[in-house]
Amino acid sequence: MNDTRDFTVAERIRAKFDDLTRAERQLANTIRKNYPASGLGSITAIAETSDVSTPTVVRMAKKLGFKGFPELQAALRSEVEATLSNPIAKHNRWAESAPDTHILNRFADAVMDNMRQTLRQIDPQEFDAVVKLLADKDRSIHVVGGRLSRSLADYFFTHMQVIRDHLTLVASNSNTWPHYVLNMREGDVLVVFDVRRYERDILRLAEMAKSKGVTLILFTDQWGSPAAKHATHSFHCRIEAPSAWDSSVVTLSILETVISAVQTENWDETQDRMKDLEDLFDTTKLFKKFI
Repeated sequence: MNDTRDFTVAERIRAKFDDLTRAERQLANTIRKNYPASGLGSITAIAETSDVSTPTVVRMAKKLGFKGFPELQAALRSEVEATLSNPIAKHNRWAESAPDTHILNRFADAVMDNMRQTLRQIDPQEFDAVVKLLADKDRSIHVVGGRLSRSLADYFFTHMQVIRDHLTLVASNSNTWPHYVLNMREGDVLVVFDVRRYERDILRLAEMAKSKGVTLILFTDQWGSPAAKHATHSFHCRIEAPSAWDSSVVTLSILETVISAVQTENWDETQDRMKDLEDLFDTTKLFKKFI
């Protein structure tokens, strides 16, 4: 991950974090706490908030690949605009610079680039840690998604139901979420899906769950949901595509890989549950039999 030119500021920080000095890491952590707004003040204010010197701010900006702090802030401002974009604005941005190729090719190129960018940043050890958490039968799993990302939450929940028990799909009406938090226990896992435009209620749910000792696994975008500050593990998946809507292709691919890994981890139990489920399908005659 040496070339970070196409990365967001947050991605650059994650890629270069091990190369930063102690003071620069302190500054980086401050910026990540309320990203990206925390990096939009004056250089003096940011240095004071982070308890570092202004030269430290400049040095870190250059280590992240910027010419200086003003260029870093310009990138953050662009990110703020991107995360707040509505579908019409997204469509217009793509349409203005669209090449003269078929939409099939344009979309496929964007998705493949998203996949490459995302995979470059996923730490296999962190991936394995997530799989271990989800495979742990002593932990209950709670799953929640946003307005559109709820479809991913439902997809994940349905597959995980076959693999293991003690799963809860959190209802879409957020006014009932305190009831779900009431049943969460320390050590449980909350799997959250939240992409731009990030939902306030999901941030509140993450805060409530974290206060009860629940481990948060977040699937988000390249900028990062505000809920990331409460997450133990985050998957930052690239989502931009030549469309008024964001693409879920990469997120779904990572999600299916997680499901496959958890299935393998718990195969003996999963196999038994699959056999029982097939018997239930036969009883209900859900699927057509050709023989």
